[in-house]
Amino acid sequence: MMLMEIGQAVWGTARHTVDAIAFAPTPTEPPQTINTDAIVGFFGTKIVPILLAVLGVIFIGRASKGEVSRVLTSSAIAIIGIAFVLGAGALFFFGGQLVKLIFPGQ
Repeated sequence: MMLMEIGQAVWGTARHTVDAIAFAPTPTEPPQTINTDAIVGFFGTKIVPILLAVLGVIFIGRASKGEVSRVLTSSAIAIIGIAFVLGAGALFFFGGQLVKLIFPGQ
């Protein structure tokens, strides 16, 4: 009896799966590429200034409480983070030339 119920459950699930696959729309055109330049521009003009403003408010709030050492530590961490981001951006733009410089035969 239990085997029969399991078989019926499997059959029902398989039938729904086959119906879903059969009636799924087929793509008519190839997928479009993602405009990464617009995404990077959006982050650079909208998101980064907001994050920097939040950091500034946090630093000013801590400095007004007299926590200068925490402000200096956080500022140093933020500056190091910005340096890493700038380094990654530089590698993104100049990485091809570095590879050609290191491997001239490629």
